[in-house]
Amino acid sequence: MRNRMIQKLFVGFQLFFVAVLPVPSSSAQSERWTEKAANDWYSKQPWLVGGNYIPANAINELEMWQAESFDPKRIDLELGWAESISMNTMRVFLHDLPWQQDAEGFRNRINTFLQIAAKHHIKPLLVLFDSCWDPNPQLGKQRDPRPGVHNSGWVQSPGAKALQDPAQVPRLEKYVKGVVGAFANDPRILGWDIWNEPDNGNGSELKDFKAETKTAIVLLLLPRAFEWARAMHPAQPLTSGVWKGDWSVPDKLSPMEKIQIALSDVISFHNYDKPEELEKRVLWLQQFHRPILCTEYMARGNGSTFQGTLPIARKYRVVAINWGFVAGKTQTYYPWDSWQHPYIDHQPAVWFHDILRTTGEPYDKGEVSFIKEMIQSENHAGH
Repeated sequence: MRNRMIQKLFVGFQLFFVAVLPVPSSSAQSERWTEKAANDWYSKQPWLVGGNYIPANAINELEMWQAESFDPKRIDLELGWAESISMNTMRVFLHDLPWQQDAEGFRNRINTFLQIAAKHHIKPLLVLFDSCWDPNPQLGKQRDPRPGVHNSGWVQSPGAKALQDPAQVPRLEKYVKGVVGAFANDPRILGWDIWNEPDNGNGSELKDFKAETKTAIVLLLLPRAFEWARAMHPAQPLTSGVWKGDWSVPDKLSPMEKIQIALSDVISFHNYDKPEELEKRVLWLQQFHRPILCTEYMARGNGSTFQGTLPIARKYRVVAINWGFVAGKTQTYYPWDSWQHPYIDHQPAVWFHDILRTTGEPYDKGEVSFIKEMIQSENHAGH
C-alpha cells in the first residue's frame, strides 16, 4: 500500500512538471558555473569563517523573519560580536511562508539584515529550502522552546503539506525567483544554498510523512529549485550540501547527492565528526575541482571542535561555517540525544553547539581566542 502511495505521488508530480512547468530553454537561464569561473570567484574571497546564524531571541526561521518578531537591534548586537572575533560570513535560513504572506515586507527585512551584516563586514550565505526538523510550519506566534531539548522549534521549508501538493509548486517558484531576483547582483551576499539536507527524512517523533515519499518528491523539486534560481542570473554561486554517505567516487553517490554535486557551482558539505573524518571528506570532494564549503560542523560532544576543524579547513582553504553562534531559544547547546532524553534538571557536561552565551560572553574564552587568531593569521597574511 505504501509503495503504491509513493508511486502515485511521484507520478502526480512528474505529470504536473511536464504539463504545467516545461523545462526552461537554455536562453532563459544561465548555466552552471565552469570550474574556472568558480575558482576565479573563490580566489577573490578571504578565508571565510562564520556560523549558522539565528538571533538568540528566535526559535526558528519564522520568528527571525516575521515582521512582528524581526529584531534588527538584536541582530546588530550579535553580528557585532561576530565581527569582534573576526568572523566574516554567516549561513542564514530563509523560509517560503513569509514570502507568501508579504513578499515586499520580507524583501525589505532581508535588505535590512544585509545592511547590518555589511556594516560588520559579514557576507551571508542564504538558504532557501530546508528538509530538517518540524514538518508543519505555521505563520504567527511561534511556540516556546521545549525545556532541555535541542532545536525544538525549527521548521522545514516547505512544510510537508506543501511538499506533497503539486499545486504549491508555482508558489515555491515565485518565492525562489522573487528572493534571488531581488538580490541577484547584490555584493553583500556570498551565495545561495538552495536546499539544506534535501534527503533528510527526520525521525518518526516528528510525525513526518514517510522519508522515502519525501525524498522522491524532493528529487524532482531540487533540480527545479536550481533552475528557478539560475533563471534570475545571480552573480553569486549556488550550492546544496551533501551530508552523509560515501563520496569517494562518483559511482557511490546517492541519486540526491549526484544532483547536488552536478548542479552546485561550489561544493558544500556537512560534517560533525572528528578531524580525521573531516579531512577524509575534504579530500574526497577535491575530485570535483571546485571551491569547498563546510557549511555545518562543530559538535563538541561528538569530537567536532574548532581546534580540530579550523586547521584542516585552513590547510585546504575550505570555508568553515559551524552550527550555532549565540545560545538562545534554539537551545542547540543541548546535544542531539536531548530529543529522547531532555536535560530538564541538569546541564550537559559540555555544550554541543554555540559559541557565546546570550550576554555575549564566550562559553570558552580559549576557544574564542583560537577562532579569532586563526582567522586573523590567515587573512592578514594576504591570502
